[in-house]
Amino acid sequence: MRREDPELAGLLDAEVHHQNNTLAMVASASTADPSVLAAAGSALANVTAEGYPGARYHPGAVNFDEVERLAVGRAKKLFAARYANVQPHSCSSANLAVLSALMAPGGTLLGLGLDSGGHLTHGSPASVTGRHYRAVAYGLDAAGRIDYDQVADLAARHRPTVLIAGASAYPRTLDFARFRAIADSVGAYLLADISHIAGLVAAGEHPSPVDHAHLTTTSTYKQLGGPRGGLILSGRDHRAPGPDGHTPLFRLMQRAVFPQNQGTPAPAAIAAKARAFALAAEPAFARTAHRTVTGARALAAELGRLGYRVLTGGTDNHMVLLDLRDTGVTGVVAERALEACGILVNRNRIPDDTRPPLVTSGIRLGCNILAQRGLGPEHMARCAALLHDVLTATTPLNETEFRIDPQQRARLRDRVHALCARHPLPYAAAVQAGAGRRAGAGRPDALWTGVDL
Repeated sequence: MRREDPELAGLLDAEVHHQNNTLAMVASASTADPSVLAAAGSALANVTAEGYPGARYHPGAVNFDEVERLAVGRAKKLFAARYANVQPHSCSSANLAVLSALMAPGGTLLGLGLDSGGHLTHGSPASVTGRHYRAVAYGLDAAGRIDYDQVADLAARHRPTVLIAGASAYPRTLDFARFRAIADSVGAYLLADISHIAGLVAAGEHPSPVDHAHLTTTSTYKQLGGPRGGLILSGRDHRAPGPDGHTPLFRLMQRAVFPQNQGTPAPAAIAAKARAFALAAEPAFARTAHRTVTGARALAAELGRLGYRVLTGGTDNHMVLLDLRDTGVTGVVAERALEACGILVNRNRIPDDTRPPLVTSGIRLGCNILAQRGLGPEHMARCAALLHDVLTATTPLNETEFRIDPQQRARLRDRVHALCARHPLPYAAAVQAGAGRRAGAGRPDALWTGVDL
């Protein structure tokens, strides 16, 4: 590739260099092991095979059949599930498949409101789920925690077909047993969306919903270190009857993914999922998950000590949410100013936010990639200080524009780079060493292309 397409190869090398020299604190991201990347770029990408193992609509799937069976078995073992479907292209696709299988258009869906930390596919008006279904939103109490009494009251009044337990911006433990009790009280199906906490669930750092929820969905990249993709799981209720009263849920899910919502699966992505599930079952993954949680708690405490308003007063998972309304800096200004200094976070709406989604009054931080770098609680004071120093050096000009003194920005970037250099991303450090051996002194920055895997 470097010889035949140097432009693309250079961009790929530049991206690895960028990732290794940027302090990524994006809550919806993790880094994939080189073996996961290799599987995702394997020759399985050339296979076209609609259907499921042993029942394909195309020939040539003999090896893919075994790969998919391997991925299914590893997913079931990792999450102590009795059913797994590894074909969804994303958790959004998985959610749509589940909802379409359980509800007719116009059916009632009860999910966490978007401004309270819910996801688009949980009934937001911006999503097809908020247009095809009658979406009712539950919210938070005065302390910023899920208001379970409100959930129960709304469920009793609206009798939803599906109740969703899950969030994209909620830093506290989800009480799946309580959600199930509410769902049972009105005859609803419980769907648990654990996209943001799947790694913590797999490692035992967060309670599992698999035997509480009728169905569980997740992304495979946010915290599992896998490829872009989704996963559907079911535990003790995998044989429970669907809405027709007799078809078991696991059969409904098979049909819901293919052919009702997807066509051809992504064989190479499924191979990468299989590899990621194997890595997530290893002790090293559990140690990283523990470091993620303890690091997030330390980061939240340190930011609180520096005077920031930490939503809910702390965190139980990998995520820290900041309300910036007292600082005079909007979410988008904070995001852009931090990125200019080599730190990645994302703007995020907060409860009672009056600013539009492209601006927001808050930011969301995550410790997944920090933990993968080996950064734990003992390093969070330094990370918090970097965030604080960037934000205090930022002069907002309006809700979306800002100014930082160029010399001060350069000093801040140097501090970020120094921290990243001391704690490199595992894959970048390994691949950089390999690139150095191949390239010698001539190409020290050539870290990665597809060939290097």
